[in-house]
Amino acid sequence: MKQVERQGLYYAFGLTFSSEIDFPELINIQTSRYIDVTIKEEDLTEIWLEYGDSDRIFVIKEKFWLFKVPNVAIYCIQEGKQIIVSPISEDRKDLIRLYLLGTCMGALLMQRRILPLHGSAIEINGKAYAIVGDSGAGKSTTAAAFLRQGYRFISDDVISVSLNDRNVPIVSAAYPQQKLWQESINKFGMDSKLYRPIFEREKKYAIPVSEQFVDKPLPLAGIIELVKNEDEKLGIYQIHKLERLQTIFNHTYRNFFIVPAGLLQWHFHTSTTICEAVKLFRIKRPLQRFTAYDLTEMIISTCNEEEIIYG
Repeated sequence: MKQVERQGLYYAFGLTFSSEIDFPELINIQTSRYIDVTIKEEDLTEIWLEYGDSDRIFVIKEKFWLFKVPNVAIYCIQEGKQIIVSPISEDRKDLIRLYLLGTCMGALLMQRRILPLHGSAIEINGKAYAIVGDSGAGKSTTAAAFLRQGYRFISDDVISVSLNDRNVPIVSAAYPQQKLWQESINKFGMDSKLYRPIFEREKKYAIPVSEQFVDKPLPLAGIIELVKNEDEKLGIYQIHKLERLQTIFNHTYRNFFIVPAGLLQWHFHTSTTICEAVKLFRIKRPLQRFTAYDLTEMIISTCNEEEIIYG
């Protein structure tokens, strides 16, 4: 096991982390009475040789979930309390952290029975709205458009949704950083030279949003799914009945963990409770033009007309 002199303390997703790995992306805290999660470096080569093979990227066991990213690291997430990382390449620290804050965090939240949605979350009128969609649907770009209009940022990529003791869905803030592709940066008239690439040769950049970051939990008031469409017109539609459950499943972060981990019943119960508390909408947007500001206007209008109601 690697000997480390210093443990960093961080706060993200409503949890306190003690980590042997430095996270410039996260909110650093000085002290904490309670540690929810520890992150440490340890050699996982033997355990991967025992449980993994060349045909398997993920291994799901009762007390730990294991996965390997070739030429980057092996990761192990244990009982929602610990993440172990075994770097394969020490010079790829940015990429190692990318998977820690992405796949590892999604797995950790599931193990703690917290629903991770894949999308961006912003604050409107003191409540959280989740913007979900497939890759390239425009989630982060739409969130960036909200920020440029003065709204506040909650999360990007992984949205942490828990149920409180009254079964109210609550979104916990992630960390004050957004990720934007070069194309979106250009559309907003921003200069990519001012920002750090997510990792080498990637034309996706880390955008600090500290001044507009929400640092407290907020009730979830609505889920908006973005869908690309050949039609030139924008349209918003309410999602009804069982399609709501399918929508939440489709946009659960790393949803392929759910069945092998035996979490289908938990996911169904959580999704049903969320559907009873909030409304889900689908926005179809055209492929050929920049619509981020049109989308924000449509979403804000819908919220103000109280068509999305917090239950």
